[in-house]
Formats: sequence, structure tokens, C-alpha cells
Amino acid sequence: MFVNAIGTANPPRSYSKAECWEAFKTSDWFRKLDRRAHIIAETVLTRDNGIASRSLAISSLDEVFAIDPDTLHARFLANAPSLATAAGTAALQEAGLFANEVDGLVISTCTGYLCPGLTSYVIESLGFRPDVLAFDLVGQGCAAALPNWRLADALLASESCRHVLSICVEVSSAAMYLDNDPGVLISACLFGDGAGAAVLSNAASPQRRSIEWKSFASLVNPAARDALLFESRGGMLRNVLTRPVPGLAAEHAEQVLHKVLGAADLTPADISAWIMHAGGRDVLAALQRRLQLTPADLRYSSDMLYRYGNMSSAFVYFVMQAALEDNAEPGWWWMSAFGAGFSCHGALLKAA
Repeated sequence: MFVNAIGTANPPRSYSKAECWEAFKTSDWFRKLDRRAHIIAETVLTRDNGIASRSLAISSLDEVFAIDPDTLHARFLANAPSLATAAGTAALQEAGLFANEVDGLVISTCTGYLCPGLTSYVIESLGFRPDVLAFDLVGQGCAAALPNWRLADALLASESCRHVLSICVEVSSAAMYLDNDPGVLISACLFGDGAGAAVLSNAASPQRRSIEWKSFASLVNPAARDALLFESRGGMLRNVLTRPVPGLAAEHAEQVLHKVLGAADLTPADISAWIMHAGGRDVLAALQRRLQLTPADLRYSSDMLYRYGNMSSAFVYFVMQAALEDNAEPGWWWMSAFGAGFSCHGALLKAA
């Protein structure tokens, strides 16, 4: 399988940490929450947390504090299909493909639910053939991009597809929830909205840089499920984020990395570009320590976190796009994402 194009999309409005803090202070929710919650939010939004701004699918920050099931569902329905379409369009244009050349469509999300799923909307908006093989994947959280690509790889290997469009789209502002729990508050300050898309094909494009998917591994640890998950409360998604998450992310990422590299007779020193999900500043720091990396190794992840926040499953598409735009050194690349489950996935790529 070859990665022949990457496309990304964000809502048009971006908000700084300072703007979010000022809006929170004047909201009704500020008065509903306790003093400890105020201190946590102020600390995250006024000090260095590795994030400067986030794109959110709202026209003003006042809207983000309208938290009820119908409003949040309407926000997801209004924005998830359009963001997925925009990212998919960008990827197809980059690949030089027409809609009727796409044989498979795989879309992942965790911030909302539609039936029929997002594939129905994207098939319509992009004008795909009615016989396109379409798959909607849900419930994999921030880790979803790699299982999404693994399914595309299987479709291509089966020779039922020549080109698969992979999309991850998250409208985190449609999964907004506030209470006095520190993890809930920190989540509300970290996540942004965005979509990433990739054209995955059974042959490399002669006009573009060759990025080949070589091998893959997953690790799912249900014993740590309660450390990071969405729960349903009052008809809404409530993000459970706990203190062990940075350590869990680093531990699982190390295991997956060494499993794949060991089978390929490689070491981390052989990796020339790291395409890593960031999670947050503390997660990046834990990854750097555990994997014995340098800040430069994680520069694409830290830059995307700074500019967009944590966009959940869509994040690694932005990281790969940054590496490609920077003309990152050829050789072995490592792509990895982790999240709810607790799960972690990694893929070894060969970049020409």
C-alpha cells in the first residue's frame, strides 16, 4: 500500500487560549463550577500547555457553552460531513484522482454518531460511484487512523480496490462537556476540530514522493480501559481523562514500536521521521523520555499540537502532511497513534 496524497481541513474560525479563558470567565458555566475548577482552567489556558490555538466549529465562543444533546448533535451533523468532504477533496486533488476512480471509502470518528454514517454523506458530496465499498468505523478514539489504514491495506491487498480514500474527522466541539472533574476540564481545553484524509493505493504515484506502508502492529489493553474513554451522561459524551494517560501512552507506544522494528531488524536510530499522535504536551514529554527521542524528532507533532490542539484521530494526518511539506529525510518513517481502549497502533513506512 502506498500513501499517494494527504489532505486536511479545519473550521474557518480559530481561537487562542486567551480568548477561551476570557469567554469561560463570562459564561454561565463559570458560575456553576467550583473554585478548584476555575484554577485548573486558568492554569491550562493561561500557562504554556503546548497549545496556542484551536479551530472550533462555532462562530463565537459563546456557542461552545450551549451544552445539551440536541445542540451538540446538530453541530456534529452540520460540520462532520463538510470537514470530511473538504479533507477528502484536498487529498483527491493532490493525488490527481477523479471521484469515479475511488473504489473504497473508510471514515473514522468518535465525536458523534450518524445513521446512515458519514460515508453516506461523503459519497454524495464527492460524487462517488454507488458501488464504492464504504465502511464507517467508530469508537476507536484518538487511535483510529491506523486501524483505518489497516482496513484500507486489506481492501487493496484483496484486489477489490485500486484506490481507497481514508478519512478521520472529529468535531470535538460537538462532544463538549463541563463539570468539576479535572480530566473533563483539561479535555475541554485541549481538543480542537479537524479532518484528515489520505489516498491509499496499490501502486505508487509516479508524480509524487513514494511513501509505502510496510508493516503494522496493534496493542489493546482492556485492563486500562477506564483510564481514557468516552462515557454517556445525560445523553452526551463525557471524556474521561486520567493522570496515568501520558505514561500509558508512552509504555504502549514503546511496545508496539519495538515489536515492529524487531521483526524488521531495525532500531529506533534507523527512523528518520516520526509521525506521532501528540495527545498533549505531557504525552509528548513522556514519549520523548520513554523512546529516548529528541525534541527535533517530535517537531512535527509538537508544531501541529501548538497550532491546532489535539484533533483526536485526525491529528496524525496533519503530522504526516507537515513532514511531507518539510521534505523530511527519506528512509524509514514511524507512524503511531494511541487512545481509548487503552489502545496503541504503529506502522513502519518506507519513504523515498
